[in-house]
Amino acid sequence: MTRRWFGAFTAAMLGAVFCTAGAAGSAFAADLPKVTLAMSGWTGFAPITLAQKAGIFERNGIEVEIKKMPTSNRHQAMASGDVQAITTTVDTHILYASSGVPVTQVLVLDTSAGGDGIAAKDGIGSVKALKGKSVAVQFGGVPQFWLAYLLKQEGMKLDDLKLTNLEPKDAANAFVAGQFDAAVTYEPYLSTVRTNNAGKIITTSADTPGVIVDTLAFQPDYIAKNPAVVQAMVKSWFEALDMIKAQPEAAYKVMGADVNQTPEQFKESAKFVSWYDRDMNKEYLGETLPKFLKEANDIMVEARLVRRPADVSTMVDASFVK
Repeated sequence: MTRRWFGAFTAAMLGAVFCTAGAAGSAFAADLPKVTLAMSGWTGFAPITLAQKAGIFERNGIEVEIKKMPTSNRHQAMASGDVQAITTTVDTHILYASSGVPVTQVLVLDTSAGGDGIAAKDGIGSVKALKGKSVAVQFGGVPQFWLAYLLKQEGMKLDDLKLTNLEPKDAANAFVAGQFDAAVTYEPYLSTVRTNNAGKIITTSADTPGVIVDTLAFQPDYIAKNPAVVQAMVKSWFEALDMIKAQPEAAYKVMGADVNQTPEQFKESAKFVSWYDRDMNKEYLGETLPKFLKEANDIMVEARLVRRPADVSTMVDASFVK
């Protein structure tokens, strides 16, 4: 979808109140500073897509290009300069920092409140019962970190399972097809399991509040050189949340279309995600995140998800949400 005909799209999808912003933005997009952002189709990131489609970014003085790519590729793209911003989980940012790609988180996007889950065949009723079973899980991303976290609570390790590296969408599809005993995935792909009545979901992120949290991050040098661009990104997120509140059904239509869901399907997926507004950001970035970074860092070292601990002291900048 190009911005050249976005005005008409906005009128149809979001209403005339947002049409002017989208159409006007496209006229001068070429003159705006451009940010390329790497992310996935995770439901928690959908307001970013909405901000792009509705012209919010352009209204705030920036052009944003979204690149969908696997978690394992995003830090390489940032290191090479192909992308300037990354949305992913706190643990994944630690992985990036540990591998030599410094990142600083400036905005909390969402927390998974049931949006991540483990689906298992009938007869497997708990995380502990996964011992020795075949499990599809994405390596180097939040599914593997969360699985390690859950196993640690049971006195187990990743080595106790037979793991296969699959992206969350592929993991869900492979599980539904009967190829694995269990799969770790997230929305909207977790709904694939729910709608196909394949096995059962033995645990979700609702059972581990505050563990799976997504943030927006840039490299420290980029933030120092482009504070106005970073501020515009943060401001646009909050305006997208306002748009969702004002016109939820129209917003669901836009966000759902990006991941091949109907508005009704997206609405169901969104029930398992909590998007962070400005007040929630102030509290989490200022107080909770610095402590959680240390805890997550320790878990990742113990589970051998990183070769060395990351320096988490420079991984948070709460100034843009104040």
